[in-house]
Amino acid sequence: MTAPTTPVGRQFRRGSLREAGVVAVLLVVLAVLAVLGLALGKASVGPADAFAALFGKADTKTEFVIMELRLPRMVTALLAGACLGLSGAILQSLLRNPLASPDIIGFTNSAAASGVVGLVIFGLSGLVLTGVVLCGTFAATALVYLLSWKRAAHQLVIVGIGVSAVCVAIVSYVLTSGDVRDAQDALVWINGSLGRAGWDTSLTLAVSCAVLIPAALTLRRGLSVLELGDDPAAALGVKVARTRTLLLALSSALAGAAVAVVGPLPFIALISAPIARRLAPTGSLALIPSALIGAALLLASDLAAQFTIPDVLLPAGVVTGVIGAPYLLWLLLKPGLPHP
Repeated sequence: MTAPTTPVGRQFRRGSLREAGVVAVLLVVLAVLAVLGLALGKASVGPADAFAALFGKADTKTEFVIMELRLPRMVTALLAGACLGLSGAILQSLLRNPLASPDIIGFTNSAAASGVVGLVIFGLSGLVLTGVVLCGTFAATALVYLLSWKRAAHQLVIVGIGVSAVCVAIVSYVLTSGDVRDAQDALVWINGSLGRAGWDTSLTLAVSCAVLIPAALTLRRGLSVLELGDDPAAALGVKVARTRTLLLALSSALAGAAVAVVGPLPFIALISAPIARRLAPTGSLALIPSALIGAALLLASDLAAQFTIPDVLLPAGVVTGVIGAPYLLWLLLKPGLPHP
């Protein structure tokens, strides 16, 4: 005989069904954006021809446009957006602060500083540049963590803002003192652009996602318990310091991997998780929805950057800045924001 379902069990099942529904809707939105990304452009390609190119059944020109130009750009946008969205969701849940975003507390800017130094001073590119960016991001994360050791969460945010300011100064110095041509290339990258996306960038992000996203989902229970506070989490058997360190490392690695490929795109990590939590059930970490929303935001921003102004190709970071800046202003003026 089946035991009666408890109210808590029914609520959990309803929450799981709602989150699954949100994920399904977001996947449909991503599919629509992906079709637009493959079809739109100077060489107009219909959806049927785009699908034919994916299976090698289109003419040579169409296959080149889809497989070598548009598809790698679209895949790069999806993966980079997912990394940023998930990074922001982890950080905001961990620190219980809506301002705790990689681009606010220094992860993104430290990655940008590492990338600019590698590009302009050492002339690095490819996987070597990605490794340098990740190392710089981890170093900045460790510095922020050590300077805010055993302090309140909002103090980690303040320390991160200070480290971010130092990284911005490094970027400015390198760009103004380096060779003009190298500085110009770095300036395009630092504004957040998908113009150089290719299969090599897609592969780099795919490997990063294959390692980091399952790791984040594995630590989801620990993150959920940490939201209750350090003492309750310790009482429930969570190793607080170890789990927090791993989650911070994961968040910085996700942000660093995205920045290494597409540059420091602003606000994607900041706004993805709040949107996801409004759609998902109350109390949900909404990690997967946050990643999907990040992917959708970046892909939509890239499409807007390409086609909003005729014959003008804007960096995707310009569009994400236009989207995210009003949200940040609203967030700062919103009553109830955690204060020092």
